[in-house]
Amino acid sequence: MKTSEIKFKVTVDENNLPTSIEWDAPDAGETSRCKSVMIALWDEKENNTLRIDLWTKDMMVDEMKKFYHQNIMTLTDTYLRATGDTKTADSVKTIFNEIGKDIGVLK
Repeated sequence: MKTSEIKFKVTVDENNLPTSIEWDAPDAGETSRCKSVMIALWDEKENNTLRIDLWTKDMMVDEMKKFYHQNIMTLTDTYLRATGDTKTADSVKTIFNEIGKDIGVLK
């Protein structure tokens, strides 16, 4: 069985606010920088989702709006693949298409 790793390196300032985020996936062959990361983990013991949400000080509000919107839309795709529940996935996409327009990330 093969094991893969994904590593994150977060540099913080004196107030513990992220100033840079780097990630490395050796299978991908390179280290990359990003301004934000959202990680969700399922804790089967607690039957609960654990989250790590980080963004750098230089991430602009408009970038965060787009990042948030795209995350919800791709989570909806994942939900559909995992459950086959087209009705709910379509409802979420419809709602978030409207929200995308409201927050200015969609026309």
